[in-house]
Amino acid sequence: MCEAPGSVVTLLCSGIQLYSAERRIADCILADVKRASMCTSAELARLSSSSEATITRLCHKLGFENYRKFQLALARDAMEQQETARRTREEGQDELRQALLDIQANREEELRATIQAIDTRQLRRVLSLLRSCEVIEVVSEGRSLPVALDASIRFGHLGKRCVASALHEKTLAFAQTLAFAQTLTPKDLLMAFSTSGRDAGLEEVISAAKMRGAPVLLITCDSHSPLAHLSDYVMTASNREQRLIEGSHAASLLSPNILVEVLYYLLRMEKA
Repeated sequence: MCEAPGSVVTLLCSGIQLYSAERRIADCILADVKRASMCTSAELARLSSSSEATITRLCHKLGFENYRKFQLALARDAMEQQETARRTREEGQDELRQALLDIQANREEELRATIQAIDTRQLRRVLSLLRSCEVIEVVSEGRSLPVALDASIRFGHLGKRCVASALHEKTLAFAQTLAFAQTLTPKDLLMAFSTSGRDAGLEEVISAAKMRGAPVLLITCDSHSPLAHLSDYVMTASNREQRLIEGSHAASLLSPNILVEVLYYLLRMEKA
């Protein structure tokens, strides 16, 4: 099993799909990270009205071999939270300054977890594809459009022929995107962006590209999503938006953007 990302809190706040019992465990942990980090699996199951079997499944879903490794990572999260609270008390920050520090800490952890989750063996294959492909079609769900357009511009600066499309903005735009995917070849690349990893339009486009033999790279917040299972290569963007905003919110675009920058700068450094 791959080395797990360092932060349980980050993983639980990402776009990964959790079933109802798993979500109860996640909510219980996020409500009091320190308390949860000191619980046995049986105690955590009791607190979250779930079962030890469900906790084990959640550990595996998040990338941990067993509950002990999950608990150690959770303890590090608790220590980080305590250190942040200690610094705040010592510095006597006002409410607005504290809000700024909270945003900073969440974004720093989001970027750190995103970089840590990169599989370097897969990264080498993706970079090789980007070097050799003739055409890069960049597609996205509507809310990921800014990242997709940025990717198209960046790789265009490297001399690649890029085509960027947004799904669901107009029926015609989707039809054109699907038609273009049906003309891709094994020498091309489809790069897809979806924070949730669940989008019927993108699923159709990815399927069309794979029918043509074109490799597919997906950047998403959920590496276990339906689109991830369809794609040849998956890069996971961490997301801690839930730690900042309660209730409904749009997923952060910061970590997908950093993955685009990683690919762009590694290719750019080769050309320097």
